[in-house]
Amino acid sequence: MVKERDFSNLRRFPGETGNLFDVILHGLEKIERIPWPVFGILLLGLAGLVSWFNVSIWAILWGFFLSDWLLIALLPKGAVSYGPPKPPTLLLAVLRSIFIILPLPAFLILQIIGTLLVIESFWIEPCRLTITHQKLESSKFHSARPLRILHLGDLHIERKSIREKKLTEAILSLKPELILFSGDILNLSYLHDQQAWQVARSVISEWQAPLGVYVVSGSPAVDLPEIMPDLIKGLPVRWLQNDKVPLEFEGASFNLIGLSCTHRPQLDGPKLAELLQGKDDCFTILLYHSPDLAPVAARLGIDLQLSGHTHAGQVRLPLIGALFTGSLYGKIFEAGRVQLNKMTLYITRGIGMEGAAAPRLRLLCPAEIILWEICASQQSGEHNP
Repeated sequence: MVKERDFSNLRRFPGETGNLFDVILHGLEKIERIPWPVFGILLLGLAGLVSWFNVSIWAILWGFFLSDWLLIALLPKGAVSYGPPKPPTLLLAVLRSIFIILPLPAFLILQIIGTLLVIESFWIEPCRLTITHQKLESSKFHSARPLRILHLGDLHIERKSIREKKLTEAILSLKPELILFSGDILNLSYLHDQQAWQVARSVISEWQAPLGVYVVSGSPAVDLPEIMPDLIKGLPVRWLQNDKVPLEFEGASFNLIGLSCTHRPQLDGPKLAELLQGKDDCFTILLYHSPDLAPVAARLGIDLQLSGHTHAGQVRLPLIGALFTGSLYGKIFEAGRVQLNKMTLYITRGIGMEGAAAPRLRLLCPAEIILWEICASQQSGEHNP
């Protein structure tokens, strides 16, 4: 069981404007303003400096720098992603420069491997959309057949991409009874972009399910309170803002709670407790953007919490997993299915990618949507994976 922690003394929280991660991402956006000839010379100078102006190594390294720049700059043409190319190019240049200490054959081989990784992580994996199947049995759920719930999270729309097309096709083929979206509609770089709004509305308008489509706000820095009402106005969805909704399926009653996320458990926990006053014995689902409320939700008797926000780090390494997570609990709530006493938490890897100056890449971390089957249990009072 993950112990509930007190975060009341923290000044900055994940998902807020002004936290360290947010400041760094927006600060790096200044690199994109560098004129392209100057940026090219900057890369040339970096290659020369780290190679001690050895002409052959200098030329090789600069060539790889330019190839990264070209590969990233062409991503919008391939309808893959629409981020600024210069910040990630400079980051890759710094990473490539580390291997300058190796002798030429090994150095060249690793640079070629680096290019293959750029193609995989920037071009190929962001276009993959995996369908994760999960099953949860509960003695509180009394239905003759499983309830199929599709959990979506972290769209981060920029422009119409290959992912959104695959998402629409997947929803049509899966035919869920209920669709739940755990927040973050627009990409951080496109919050006030009308074209991104139109694409987002077009994508969400195609979501349909017999029991409805329910959404909650994501991070305060992304699903801005002044934007959300207009962004989803007229769409066939219900926006839950600290609401509890009773639902029924095949004679089984269950509750859906949609909680607006502040990323501050000390604020959102009491709101959840208030919604659960007079709680019945029905199966209860919590739809909440961040996984960080899970210890509170488990204590309060929630059965299933569906969250996102972390993107599972977007970049994962074998055995290590995510290099960075936006969770107050670190890698504990990194991604996937986590059991907290009797409550099941699932943290989706999300569909879109981080915005601002963050590289639009995924490595060993493909986008996902999750199809849940909620079933009646034969064992009283237990939840079986």
